[in-house]
Amino acid sequence: MNPAQKALWFIESHLADELTLDEIAGIAGISRFHMVRAFAAATGLSVMRYVRTRRLSEAARALAGGAPDILTLALEADYGSHEAFTRAFRDHFGVTPEVVRRSTCLDKFTLQEAIVMDSTVIDNLQAPRFQTGKAFLVAGVGERYACESSAGIPGQWQRFHQTVENIPGRIGKVTYGVCCNGDDAGNFDYIAGVEVSDFSDLPREFSRVRIPEQRYAVFTHRDHVSTIRRTVNTIWNQWLPASGLKAADAPFFERYDENFDPLTGNGGLEIWIPVKE
Repeated sequence: MNPAQKALWFIESHLADELTLDEIAGIAGISRFHMVRAFAAATGLSVMRYVRTRRLSEAARALAGGAPDILTLALEADYGSHEAFTRAFRDHFGVTPEVVRRSTCLDKFTLQEAIVMDSTVIDNLQAPRFQTGKAFLVAGVGERYACESSAGIPGQWQRFHQTVENIPGRIGKVTYGVCCNGDDAGNFDYIAGVEVSDFSDLPREFSRVRIPEQRYAVFTHRDHVSTIRRTVNTIWNQWLPASGLKAADAPFFERYDENFDPLTGNGGLEIWIPVKE
């Protein structure tokens, strides 16, 4: 298991939380010494510098979008005061937060994007089981992504966990990561959500998707969630072409049961791919 990949997943899915090098190294299962060197070798950045620049970059985006409360952004970026945040922001970007908010433009700034996790194929993909899944409804936090921007998904899960208690009509404890509404350019919607009984009382800020009754190839991903891109890539680019099956035009999804720990990323998950003869 690549500790830098584990660290990247944990940072991106907990970016608004207090983060320490000890905690990140603990999640990756290695020492601080090992974490510092492994992360730098993989990314060219120190761990905590990556955390700081990611937070400042997200704050800059929020400011350019007109965020009214700089103190709230400062606290979300783990700065204890408006002054400390402004000093760090100016040191990094060369201007104050107020200047970015007034300009509403980030063209002249170099932002630290989320680093995309490893998506190389794996050699030991376990054969799937086949199952006909029932029709059901999913509601949650939705975002639209291009292929190159999907590194933002861990952060989306963090927002989901902060708001899941506000989703009415929830059924069970299982959570779903649903990919749907893809287009020819590779853009797609991703919904981090839960099964619900209906959409009638669902607040407007939540996204929704109807999953039809469908036959699926169900793959078990037992490794850390940070390596899911490798499993998905192997399914689509190796297993499916060799299977004699075709992908059905329907949503595919990740299924996270009670064994999955959203704090550590351990516990495993299932990947449900809709298929047809």
